[in-house]
Amino acid sequence: MRSIWNGSISFGLVTIPVKTYSATDRTSSVSFVRIHEKDGAQIQYRKICELDGEEVPNEEVGKGYQPPGDDVIVPISDDELSRLPMPTSKTLTILSFVDPGEIDPLQLDKAYYLGPNGAAATKPYALLREALEHHRKVAIGKVAMRGRESLAMLRAYEGAIVMHALLWPDQIRPAAGVAPEAVQIRENELSLAETLMDSLGELDPAELHDEYREAVEELVAAKLEGEEPVAPAAPGPSARVIDLTAALEKSVRAAREGRTEAAEGEAEPASVTPIRGRKTAGEAAAKKAPAKQAAAKKSAAAKSTAAKSAPEKSTAKTAAKSAAKKSTASKTAAAKSATAKSAATKSTAGKSAAKKSSAQKGAQKGAAKRGAAKKSG
Repeated sequence: MRSIWNGSISFGLVTIPVKTYSATDRTSSVSFVRIHEKDGAQIQYRKICELDGEEVPNEEVGKGYQPPGDDVIVPISDDELSRLPMPTSKTLTILSFVDPGEIDPLQLDKAYYLGPNGAAATKPYALLREALEHHRKVAIGKVAMRGRESLAMLRAYEGAIVMHALLWPDQIRPAAGVAPEAVQIRENELSLAETLMDSLGELDPAELHDEYREAVEELVAAKLEGEEPVAPAAPGPSARVIDLTAALEKSVRAAREGRTEAAEGEAEPASVTPIRGRKTAGEAAAKKAPAKQAAAKKSAAAKSTAAKSAPEKSTAKTAAKSAAKKSTASKTAAAKSATAKSAATKSTAGKSAAKKSSAQKGAQKGAAKRGAAKKSG
């Protein structure tokens, strides 16, 4: 990274020479250029004098200060600015060490990495970083960069010292008239809101990406390929829940279901477009072309397979029906056979019982005759 400001950190009698590097990158955000719609040429911005209407060359452009609420502009030269007393022009003077919670996020502005400038600065740099991290404090000071003085906050971050430029307290507008008047909140509503906060889970930085930028890049890639941009499907009408309690309960259920689905589908990580090293629209289009061809081949193969399997499925269904009919016929025949066997068994048993009954009657008659003969004798 290229250093954008060289100076030093000063607290007490300790001075730490540092180099300053930009800690954020705004080039990943979407930006457009103005063009002439008739021929597509880019429109240039020119510096035009309001009095004579002539274009002003860069060497004739100077500085002027317009007091708030005044129409007068006072010319100020760079030489006059350089002679102004500004002790923080090359030194970040630490005024105090405070708890991080004392700094309102509204004051945070651009962030910078501070690195040691030279071997002699390594030890005091590491000492300040360790002290900030171990004591859980941030340093508040003043520094002048790029022609203006601002507040600054230093904190330890991933083994380095980060400087956040801060807005001055009078640059923060009051919130008067923004917030609503006193509103009655029920205990169950507050409890449901807290439950919803817990149900959403932790934030995964890997899932954070600029969907608008990705959509713009896809649009540009499609236009470079000569394709018509596909309009995204409009979201369907959502049910409007008037009852706050019902809305909270519904949100809690949706959050829990979302976490369950995310846990089941953790096999595929979220794809994130890297900030640096992004491909141009032409490269993105070239990369997507083979994917589209492969998708078309897969679709054609799937249709062919489906067409081939259709007769096989029909034959299988016919065979299944025939087998079902045979099974039904077999069951019916088995049932008739069992009924016939049961009837035959019953008939045989009846005949046997009749024979036994005749034999018993014959025996009884014989016994009676023998008894009568004995009596007569």
